[in-house]
Amino acid sequence: MSYIIKIFLVTICISTSSLAYEISDIVSAKIETCRGCSLNRLPEVKKFVMEDAPFYERLEVKFITGAPPELIILGEDDNELERIALSNLNRVECNDILLLKGFNKKNKKDEF
Repeated sequence: MSYIIKIFLVTICISTSSLAYEISDIVSAKIETCRGCSLNRLPEVKKFVMEDAPFYERLEVKFITGAPPELIILGEDDNELERIALSNLNRVECNDILLLKGFNKKNKKDEF
């Protein structure tokens, strides 16, 4: 499947599943995943979780033994708005989802 078609399908899935809330309802997000087994079988997702996710504002990574990699979109009072499985996505698609949901990467100055 071509990259453009795959991104289109991911965008359609996100926009279809997000009908219950607006982007402005999003307060934060977290990624829940195991640190080992299932993540090791998904090298693209592992690179996203370990190398990209730490640089996003309002995004937390929680390592839970045996948990499949999922992005959980949170609203006020940590209410879950949406849960997105990351297992079938590559690194670029995982980043694209966060950008489509309105998350920004931290400035290099903010890291110090």
